[in-house]
Amino acid sequence: MKYFIIAGEASGDLHGSNLIKGLKQADPDCIIKCWGGDLMKEAGGELLSHYKDTAVMAFFEVLTKMGKILRNFKKCHKDILDFNPDVVILIDYPGFNFRIAKFAKKKGFRVFYYIAPKIWAWKEGRGKRLKKYVDRLFIIFPFEIDYFKRRWQIDAIYKGNPLLDSIESNPYMKEDRQTFVERLSEMTGKKYSADDKFIALLAGSRRTEISYQLPVMLDTIRAFPSYKFILAAAPSIPEEFYLKHIQKYCAKKGIDSSEISLPAVYGQTYPIMKNSEAAIVNSGTASLEAALIGVPQMVSYLGSEISYIIAKQLVKGVKYISLANLILDKLIFKEFIQHDATLENVSAELHKLLEDKAYVEAMKADYQKVHQLLGGGGASKAVAEAMVEEYRKL
Repeated sequence: MKYFIIAGEASGDLHGSNLIKGLKQADPDCIIKCWGGDLMKEAGGELLSHYKDTAVMAFFEVLTKMGKILRNFKKCHKDILDFNPDVVILIDYPGFNFRIAKFAKKKGFRVFYYIAPKIWAWKEGRGKRLKKYVDRLFIIFPFEIDYFKRRWQIDAIYKGNPLLDSIESNPYMKEDRQTFVERLSEMTGKKYSADDKFIALLAGSRRTEISYQLPVMLDTIRAFPSYKFILAAAPSIPEEFYLKHIQKYCAKKGIDSSEISLPAVYGQTYPIMKNSEAAIVNSGTASLEAALIGVPQMVSYLGSEISYIIAKQLVKGVKYISLANLILDKLIFKEFIQHDATLENVSAELHKLLEDKAYVEAMKADYQKVHQLLGGGGASKAVAEAMVEEYRKL
């Protein structure tokens, strides 16, 4: 069979790569072309367009890049028609993928949606488009089964969460601390020891959110001089971008850039989390990864004021923004959003994560409950097998 897969950001690239591996097992003669990233290419998909050239997030950013967005749609349409796949598989990224679903369905292609858009949080009306343009919906959170059945009469297919596969298959998760420290020293050109206490920083995967998030993180570094902070860099963001914002911060504060030690480390998010005392995370997939790995965390989310105001009006009936908190329907870890994401709040919470053992033990106990609800590994292979089976039924 021929599969055309579209992922529009780093997390989609990760899930897409595991899906491709699963499809190659379930359908050994398959041909896969994709819009995605380096991981999907490494897994065996023929990469036609990289997500770093297409990703747009904030409301204002969409308005300013409309010409580019329209060109991307036109190119994607052409790529699909030229390939003529048996099925088009869309991974999350609803702003782009809903329009592709409509196009593909009208052209007679089968359309599968993997990792359902979070319409239970906002833009619920998109459920009508799921029913109209998507042949099969594959979800990765157990609570979505009831939602899609009750609200939209969609029999969504749940085969577990692929993040468990990603974490378990990462070779660096099995290394000891000394080995990690030696690799970290080599990668950064800085000398670390196994006795150092690390704090992981995950500032997001898009330039807009990183530019808002970094200043608070840099303030925090200065407030905790005895800890080593490591920035788990987003694969699509060049190191120069981080350096520019660090230099801009230092100039604004009137300090020398040598006072800020924050190496940007690529491709090491999981081992950085595993070896850190705590993590400050910009929500998204990373907060669930932190929970599954077991690092004490808080979520700190900042964006433009315009985007925040619009999002606040659109997001209804959802208590939390972090996936682990949503899965357990409980505030497992603190979420500091926009005006609450201050140095005072972040510092106070970080002290608690580093010093309050009972607080951290309770958090980790809830992490275990999240892990149990998501099930075991093998989700990527199981969902690939289900896709092959469902296509044959259709």
